[in-house]
Amino acid sequence: MNPDTLPAAQRGHAALRRGRHSLPHHVYHVTSATQGRVAHFAGFDAASAAARSFHAPRTLGDACLLAWVLMPDHAHWLLQLGPECPLARAVGRLKTASSIAANGALRRRGPLWQRAFHDRALRHDDDVRMVARYIIANPVRAGLAVRVGDYPFWNCIWL
Repeated sequence: MNPDTLPAAQRGHAALRRGRHSLPHHVYHVTSATQGRVAHFAGFDAASAAARSFHAPRTLGDACLLAWVLMPDHAHWLLQLGPECPLARAVGRLKTASSIAANGALRRRGPLWQRAFHDRALRHDDDVRMVARYIIANPVRAGLAVRVGDYPFWNCIWL
């Protein structure tokens, strides 16, 4: 695919990904927004269905989901890649599984997530648990909960 023939918004995303490689066993903080920033996960049924899909055995292949939070219109995932599954594939699998689950709960069809996603590779000296705490505290910072434990759509392997 030639990035120069894409619409401007997609061209920018393609340029950001060009030359970037995901590294096996590295940890990535990934953020993905819903299509049009629609709050598809504001309701309990759709959010629950999507959350369950994150932990389905076949969703991630050999990648490991260390922490995540599902907000009404976006998600944050802290992923450690395995040897076989590159970042784009792992994120694609999370998006696909959660789209199927949430679309079923919402009785809708069509794309749920934006095509692009934002990722940040953690450095070896980054404190992975601090990044996980930052991720799961998102609902508190957004005013959706007073305490992390009051918000139902998150998980972390250390808690």
